[in-house]
Amino acid sequence: MHDRQRTANLLGATALAVTDLALSGATRAAGVSASGAAALVILSAGGGVSVTELGRRVGLSQSAAARMVDGLEAAELVERRPGLGRMVTVQPTAAGRRVAGELLRARGAPLADVLDALDDDEQQTLAALLAKLLTRLYDVVGNAQLMCRLCDRHSCVQHATCPVGQAERERERER
Repeated sequence: MHDRQRTANLLGATALAVTDLALSGATRAAGVSASGAAALVILSAGGGVSVTELGRRVGLSQSAAARMVDGLEAAELVERRPGLGRMVTVQPTAAGRRVAGELLRARGAPLADVLDALDDDEQQTLAALLAKLLTRLYDVVGNAQLMCRLCDRHSCVQHATCPVGQAERERERER
């Protein structure tokens, strides 16, 4: 008989340890908070967004996002630019894009090291299971940008479809 409570506990312990490894590497490389690191990754992956939208994507209120952007701007990692009408967008600077790349490498290295405990077949099985879990998590969270705020998007879609993006597209088709 399967002990579901034990499996859930193992998943929780693994998730917390992996999160600690990923975040400590990323924030140390960037010299910013976890939210600031996520903002740099988001901004480097796409065009500029408003402070409010950036806050939504990293899980911050508008006022907290404004303070975060102020700090990133003071560190010369982002800049505010005029957008359409009265809108102001936040864009990464060249230094911000460079730091985003460094933090993704620093985030990825300990994760790849953990995967070295598994052989190739086990890694493939884990990838399939993680895709299934991420699809389920999207049903709960409902925000792909928030879920993938520290993702290395290029590596995610290089040889496969992002399960979170696919779940989002499927939800949009259902509407």
